[in-house]
Amino acid sequence: MTLALENFDRPLNRQDGKTLVLAALGGALEFYDFVIFVFFAAVIGQLFFPPGLADWLKELQSYGIFAAGYLARPLGGIVMAHFGDLMGRKRMFTLSVFLMAVPTFAIGLLPTYTTLGVVAPILLLVLRLLRGAAIGGEIPGAWVFVAEHAPARRVGLACGSLTSGLTFGILLGSLVATGIHAWFGADEIAAYAWRLPFLIGGVFGLLAVYLRRWLEETPVFEAMRREKKLAEGLPLSVVLRGHVRAVVVAMLVTWILTAAIVVVILMTPTLLQTHYHLPADQVLIASCLASFCLSIGVILAGLAVDRFGVGPTLGIGSILLAGMTYLLYFVAATSPDWLLPIYALTGLTVGTVGVVPIILVRSFPPAIRFSGISVSYNIAYAVFGGLTPVVITLMIQSGLPDAPSLYVGLLCLLGLILAVSGLHRVGSRRQGGRLAMGSAAD
Repeated sequence: MTLALENFDRPLNRQDGKTLVLAALGGALEFYDFVIFVFFAAVIGQLFFPPGLADWLKELQSYGIFAAGYLARPLGGIVMAHFGDLMGRKRMFTLSVFLMAVPTFAIGLLPTYTTLGVVAPILLLVLRLLRGAAIGGEIPGAWVFVAEHAPARRVGLACGSLTSGLTFGILLGSLVATGIHAWFGADEIAAYAWRLPFLIGGVFGLLAVYLRRWLEETPVFEAMRREKKLAEGLPLSVVLRGHVRAVVVAMLVTWILTAAIVVVILMTPTLLQTHYHLPADQVLIASCLASFCLSIGVILAGLAVDRFGVGPTLGIGSILLAGMTYLLYFVAATSPDWLLPIYALTGLTVGTVGVVPIILVRSFPPAIRFSGISVSYNIAYAVFGGLTPVVITLMIQSGLPDAPSLYVGLLCLLGLILAVSGLHRVGSRRQGGRLAMGSAAD
């Protein structure tokens, strides 16, 4: 018996659908928490730091605690991936969402500085670090879990559908945070209402933990365990010894993903208000629509991969994303009445990032797949995700008002180069075989 799945050509069935939904439930919690923490960063800064500090310093420290969680991602991801490659995907997949849900819920119950003094921000930091470590295993684990369950010819659709669920967390977080600000006054938010989004997210995550009990181990891992083809030694050391090129390519495509998500979806609403002086209500509606279109776009990207391959999808998608990002900022400066449809179409082209998880799962053989994806994705996301806002801000301050579209355009050029050169197929030539078990031909 080989590691190739016999049902290579079968369509997605009801069991596959259940796997996708349960996988996406936990992953959506990452982006949900990201959005609500940013929305309430100013309030958290006021409540968890000494009253005598300047407001800007409180907010800066609040963002610092938020960023610390991202620095914990690589370590947590590497540890979880290690056991995921040796003991099974399902165990780590369930553990990661549990370790995300508990800190999120606990933040909603955390006493503030007036009650605990300096202990309050320390506890907040610990919870963010724990959550960040869990996120490091959740997203790579979800992609691996879904890719190894789906029929090989449908992995694009499966990964695209999962990523759609993940990005839906951005929209959900925006809607919940906006609802809190609409239903409660500033005093009520500071007193108690800021806690509600975290409590909702925690309950949501714990529900996902319970539901994931019904998932089954991936056929790929079961076959490896049965045939005794699990990684020998530390999976991470195998990755670093024999798959450096795959790691580099995986980090580059993750950089493209962070540029698209961080700049176009997360930073643009603020930039439209502060630099283009557009009304907050107009920007909010446009931003929510763009996030919704992003959720659709990643599914379309997955379908395109299954039909045309990664290369054409990545190349054409990069061109469209670069063009629409430029048009978005051009319209913001010259014809803001067109913001709604243009931002929606731009969000749709951001869906090009739906090819990234497919490239990642194709880049590494099954025995070290979880570890390979985890180290590449988490380190790249921590570095590029953290530096992108700083780079954009410095570029604008240096006299480049088109910095957001220029930055995204340069990363889209990188995507086009990867697509044309065939570097996105880094894992397939060496591994061969079918994607569900190793890698598929493009």
